[in-house]
Amino acid sequence: MSIIIRKKTVVLSLLFSCLTSFPSLASVNDNVEALTLFANSEVRSSENRQRNQYRHPAETLDFFGIQPQMSVLEVWPGHGWYTEILAPYLKESGKLTLAQFRHNDGSFKNERSIFWARVSQHLAQRITNEVDYFGEPTLIELDPPTFYPPQYQQFDMVLTFRNAHIWNDDGNLTTTLETLFQALKPGGVLGMVEHRAARLSDISSSAVDGYLDEAYVIKVAESAGFTLVATSELNANLKDTKNYPKGVYALPPTLAMGQDNKAAYLAIGESDRMTLKFVKPTR
Repeated sequence: MSIIIRKKTVVLSLLFSCLTSFPSLASVNDNVEALTLFANSEVRSSENRQRNQYRHPAETLDFFGIQPQMSVLEVWPGHGWYTEILAPYLKESGKLTLAQFRHNDGSFKNERSIFWARVSQHLAQRITNEVDYFGEPTLIELDPPTFYPPQYQQFDMVLTFRNAHIWNDDGNLTTTLETLFQALKPGGVLGMVEHRAARLSDISSSAVDGYLDEAYVIKVAESAGFTLVATSELNANLKDTKNYPKGVYALPPTLAMGQDNKAAYLAIGESDRMTLKFVKPTR
């Protein structure tokens, strides 16, 4: 009799748990809570979790309209800061693809390419080692402006975080955005976060190393075919004066000035950032 009672108790307990914890994907709050859960996961390093205060990942991804059943492309994930959130969020019902830096085929000559190729390979190995957490994202490469292999209307959403200034410096911002446009399905979303230059007037801005003018970025994206549908100040930082030696790289997490004024840069926090949501028109 006691065994039967215990079995009934266990069944009722499990049933109650399912009823009370069942998520509603239609609820914005539940979506943010799910993203926040992964953002705060102890799988992430304490350093990565500390950056949540500057990058607001759950709110940013929710602003872009991400849903767990989507096909999502993350461009140049680097060390995987956002991947640590996106991969577990999408692994059950959706699909994550990572467009990494081009892997080193032995032809790389400059130190930057070699470094980022190693970073990409390290992230790929970590994903393999921690498959229970990350699932099995698809790995491709982006050597701006070209995908390897080519991607055409594959994705519901493309995400790029703090990459546009690099493409702009290399002279291929427009062509890379055109490539991202082709990769999206009609109606798909491009979510972009980028370091924001100081705006001086309607026609001028001060763009030191690493920063881009927001109006300029919008104009280039629109020339590539996108339509701007929303902007957000989620990642704004009024403490960022944007007038440092070595530009944005003086701020955390890079702290390119070393110990010189380190406390001041840490007090400022990460850069002031634009957060832009574009769509690919259906027509």
